[in-house]
Amino acid sequence: MDSSEGRRRLFPEATDAEWGDWRWQQRHAVRGLAQLERYVSLTPDERAGVQETAALFRIGISPYYLSLIDPAHPFCPVRMQSIPVRAEARVRPGELADPLGEDKTRPEEAIVHKYPDRVLFLAIDTCSVYCRHCTRRRITKGGEAELSKEQMRRGIEYIRNHPEVRDVLISGGDPFLLSDTRLEELLAPLHEIPHVEMIRIGTRVPVCLPMRVTDELARMLRRYAPVYVVTHFNHPKEITPEARAACERLVDHGVPVENQAVLMRRLNSDARIIKELSHALLRIRVRPYYLHQMDVAEGCEHLRTPIAKGMEILQQLRGHTTGLAVPHLAVDLPGGGGKVTLQPDYVVERGERETIFRNFKGQQYAYPEPEETDCSCPYDEVWRTRAR
Repeated sequence: MDSSEGRRRLFPEATDAEWGDWRWQQRHAVRGLAQLERYVSLTPDERAGVQETAALFRIGISPYYLSLIDPAHPFCPVRMQSIPVRAEARVRPGELADPLGEDKTRPEEAIVHKYPDRVLFLAIDTCSVYCRHCTRRRITKGGEAELSKEQMRRGIEYIRNHPEVRDVLISGGDPFLLSDTRLEELLAPLHEIPHVEMIRIGTRVPVCLPMRVTDELARMLRRYAPVYVVTHFNHPKEITPEARAACERLVDHGVPVENQAVLMRRLNSDARIIKELSHALLRIRVRPYYLHQMDVAEGCEHLRTPIAKGMEILQQLRGHTTGLAVPHLAVDLPGGGGKVTLQPDYVVERGERETIFRNFKGQQYAYPEPEETDCSCPYDEVWRTRAR
């Protein structure tokens, strides 16, 4: 996919310098119905969706991401992710304002501490595009904004005082919308904490605002290695030359990039699409990591798939493409239960002497169980007491 045709059609007056400036993109983002209708011929369902969700959740689409929309097809995957429909205004039974139960494990404004050895650091409430499937819309609907210096200090201090925390995921909103200076003010003190072994940054910028990924940003991230970027491509249509350049710039500077896609009904809910997406990601050196079952966020039921669909897609991928192209199917349990991963059951029968499996073709194979079953590791006592 190339954004150039959409750019010429929608923003013919933009110079190359303006188009390639992420701050220009932010200033010219589409943020309301009248503005959106200048660029896209909305369906009645979309027009009602924009009107009826106006008080519930922001709309915001960067000119770049808007240029990827198919103006003739309401089921364009970029369009479905960025323009609301009427169903989004309805809250269905089982949907939650805080579907991952984050707020009850939020000891500081900036911190969610749900898992033993890692924390989520919420740095900002704004995004370059407000995804219609957003799981954190209670925050990104507005009202929390960029953290104050005091809130950031308290968040860093919390991590410093909890030596069990070895992994910090910076998210929001989109942390890459912070200036390089502001982002470094967060990364530098985290990097100095001895027990913090790694930092991850969750961002859709490579997808929706790739011009933000500059050499300066990539070099700054590299200074605080190990830093991992976790991004969010959901359809191969989003992998443009600009997106490729952004991801490869990060990787070339020593910043690994992983992808967490969300499975969405009628958008990417087909094994062929997920396989194409995974292959396209691997070509730009991005690892397909998770395929997420849609969270039960308010207003998102129309995009959710049955659990069985994700299992079916995995079964159609496993064995039919390289293992690197098969993401983990993850379900974040409603209410704060945490992530679990699912996979098709290849075990046909378990016995004391052998276990019977079926392979991806449905053929059965026996794996002989060993006679010796002691799985203790005697050297571990030596290893754990070694001089540190």
